[in-house]
Amino acid sequence: MPVFNQSRKRVIQLIFLVVFLVIVGQLFNLQITSGKYKKLADDNAVAKKIAYPSRGIIFDRKGKAILDNIARFDLVVTPSQVKGIDTFALCSLLQIDTAEFNKRIVTSIIKNGKYRPSIFEPFITPQLQAQLDENMYKFSGFDLSERPVRTYPYKAAAHILGYVGEVDTAIIRKSGYFYQMGDLVGRSGLEKTYEKVLMGQRGINFLIKDNRNRIQGSYDKGAFDTLPEAGRNLYTSIDIELQQLAEKLMKNKIGGLVAINPKTGGILAMTSGPSYDPNDLAGAAFRKNWGRMALDTARPLYNRAIKGQYPPGSTFKPLGALVALDQGLITPSYGYSCPGRYYGCGIGKPACTHFGAGHAANLRIALANSCNSYFVQIFRMALDNPAFANTTSGYLKWKEYMNSFGMGVRLGVDLPSEDKASIPDTSRYNKDFGGNRRWNSCNVLTLGIGQDRMTATPLQMANVTSIIANRGYYYTPHLVDSIQDESIDDTAFMSKYRTKHKVTNISDSAYQAVVDGMYDVTVYGTANFLRIPGVQYCAKTGTAQNPHGKNHSIFTSFAPRKKPQIAVAVVVENAGYGATWAGPIATLLMEKYLNDTISSESMATLERVSKADLIPAAIKHWYYQKDSIRQAKAGLKEVSIDTVIEQPVVVAKKTTFDPEAEPNRKDTGDLILEKPAMLLPNEKKNILDTLQNDK
Repeated sequence: MPVFNQSRKRVIQLIFLVVFLVIVGQLFNLQITSGKYKKLADDNAVAKKIAYPSRGIIFDRKGKAILDNIARFDLVVTPSQVKGIDTFALCSLLQIDTAEFNKRIVTSIIKNGKYRPSIFEPFITPQLQAQLDENMYKFSGFDLSERPVRTYPYKAAAHILGYVGEVDTAIIRKSGYFYQMGDLVGRSGLEKTYEKVLMGQRGINFLIKDNRNRIQGSYDKGAFDTLPEAGRNLYTSIDIELQQLAEKLMKNKIGGLVAINPKTGGILAMTSGPSYDPNDLAGAAFRKNWGRMALDTARPLYNRAIKGQYPPGSTFKPLGALVALDQGLITPSYGYSCPGRYYGCGIGKPACTHFGAGHAANLRIALANSCNSYFVQIFRMALDNPAFANTTSGYLKWKEYMNSFGMGVRLGVDLPSEDKASIPDTSRYNKDFGGNRRWNSCNVLTLGIGQDRMTATPLQMANVTSIIANRGYYYTPHLVDSIQDESIDDTAFMSKYRTKHKVTNISDSAYQAVVDGMYDVTVYGTANFLRIPGVQYCAKTGTAQNPHGKNHSIFTSFAPRKKPQIAVAVVVENAGYGATWAGPIATLLMEKYLNDTISSESMATLERVSKADLIPAAIKHWYYQKDSIRQAKAGLKEVSIDTVIEQPVVVAKKTTFDPEAEPNRKDTGDLILEKPAMLLPNEKKNILDTLQNDK
């Protein structure tokens, strides 16, 4: 054979050899190394079904489950497998039209792709589940997926417990794609704060399918299945019976209430009015009710107990006394001659409810009678303290005291979105009066009686009361005492609620003087007609100015007088004197907690208070008007359930200082805007229109 032909033969042989090796290598890669096509084959033959875990249970202090789980089913769809189904039959069962059917299919594809299952109809009723079970063979691509749903047997503590909702794309991205479409996540309350504890771990069941996508049974006898892992339980300080009573007493009222065990910081009850039945945001009811509540001007989703900002009024006076005592400005025997008005700044403001001689002869009597002149005077003494260079320095020291008592700062309760309220900085007054040299203690004197630009939340008021009850220390207010199978991370998180905080170095004698005065409030003072059978208690009434209507009724108290077990703060908006409405609510709660019952003589008060509707007619009309305008402008569009509401729609609130008492102040007409968590279409314009109209 010629040499030339031999060379060409070897080239051809080499080409065949290379092609053969490539084919063998690719076969090896496809069958041994790469799992790509095996995965595709498995996807065609094997269905993955998510097994949702039961979320952890939340218990009250006596071991009662205040929420639980019940089994419900979702109708899920895998769009790529929806072929030749009886659409009319399915729409008839679901009571939707074909346009809605097509919309849901498209939404499923956009959210989760064609090849992944998505929720088509969540939390179907047992009746619908039975109907679907009989007809599922008609609906290829559809399946029923079981999942636990929250239920609330006591129908209480909605603002404490919070609610769960389906994750959205933002939550999925933020979690690093740990969550998947269809997962539920805590959106507010303890459900949100303790999400990692409560959520549990998903399980997966692998099911074999035939060539028509019909389930034939477990894949490989369930060898690859993983069981769902239930979430861990929370054990709280809540007393569910006390909570139910608190909500009953606050029905048809606007305001907030907090009851704390001062020795531990554990919150026994927390109520915001108006409230709602937590079952209204559980399971299928969520979609039905959430949008309505989100748009409700009365803001039932808004937790006023930790976010409502109120001038504390006269309930602040014990704290002002402690500052003056600690700075050595007064002694418990210090008295002030008050003719019924304060003339120390030459304007005869503020007025007092008492004018008889001796009603402020010493601290104890002044507290019992709630003498405005007395506490305005000792506040001015703190600001004009000769130990400091000027009023600004004295004010900053006073503000330091306030912050150490938890006023004007977030306490750190284990609920999301706590508000810090306001102890104004000097910059605020520099703006009011045009510089720090243009204002003095006379310009801000109503801070001494809990007014002016001072605000506090009911939680802060309850915490200050706990500090006084404890004679100088507190534990950060919290709801959860312990976590099931507590981990190292859990212990680190819970440590802040188990740490004792000492407030400055105020002496026991100073605290005792204030406690004695608060006791006299209940004996012959402003709350002398409010009794707890068999229990001595201490209290302070407050009637806080409200520039938008009737004054707020405020009451802070603790009981028993010796070895206190409960501290309570109650705020009822637009309800007048502190002892009239807030006081009876607080004393009934303390009686229930300490005596484990309500006496027959107190039952009449309970019925009277619980049935009282204290929402002014003007506010009801305002609610109705604003809701009607908002719904008309929004065109009654559906609110997205992916939107989380932690704060209300914008509401304008003016500051509370009295221009007659501070004539040199510039009334800037500032509006404190509560930031909304969501804006509907055209909502920005609506808000601006509303604010302009309100002005």
